[in-house]
Amino acid sequence: MLAAAILLGWLVSLFALLAVDLHGIPPGLVVLAVLLRSFLQTGLFIVGHDAMHRVLLPSHRRCNDLLGSMALGLYGALSYGRCFAKHHRHHRNPGGLRDPDFHAKGVESPLLWYCRFMAGYLSLPQMTRLVACWGLLLLVALAETATAVQNLLLFCTLPLLLSSLQLFLVGTYLPHRHSDPSCSGHHAISLALPEWLSLLACYHFGYHWEHHEYPGLAWFQLPKHYRSNRQLL
Repeated sequence: MLAAAILLGWLVSLFALLAVDLHGIPPGLVVLAVLLRSFLQTGLFIVGHDAMHRVLLPSHRRCNDLLGSMALGLYGALSYGRCFAKHHRHHRNPGGLRDPDFHAKGVESPLLWYCRFMAGYLSLPQMTRLVACWGLLLLVALAETATAVQNLLLFCTLPLLLSSLQLFLVGTYLPHRHSDPSCSGHHAISLALPEWLSLLACYHFGYHWEHHEYPGLAWFQLPKHYRSNRQLL
């Protein structure tokens, strides 16, 4: 299962890289490691997102929600129930006043939109849990390497920040920034990306018209429907 591979890859890479002594690692490899961690970090959210649409384990709702809760917890100590409610509000009111992911009236600056987007998902309890988890990971890393603080910042904090930017740009800002009446009721567009780049960009989340039109599709099913829709044009 792809979701299990993402979860396992995230865990293995986390503990392997936290124990590395950065003094002996070429900068180029460090950059590649950060990019890998960022990609896997985004993958955690995508797993949680599929769970919110109940397509992760459709025949086992309790297990589906448990895996989704685990994925979002590992991603950023996020509450699955809170994210579930907000995400379905987004699907019911895309681009509307009740859309928690959309920019406020008159606030179309990408930076301000990003800040508003993030503020909707961050909370004091969530940030407390996240910092506490990072503190525990730091204690583990301190027992293994002299560069523990740098490792935590590079392989935990930075990937989370980069992932949030990736999800915002590819999954919210670019597909939803223009309210196009021709794009069905959800006013979303798909990004014209080749499939390999779409995967790297955000696990095909850039095929956003297809996601809103067929919310019951898993992330890896979106390219097939994107190709089909392009052939019909």
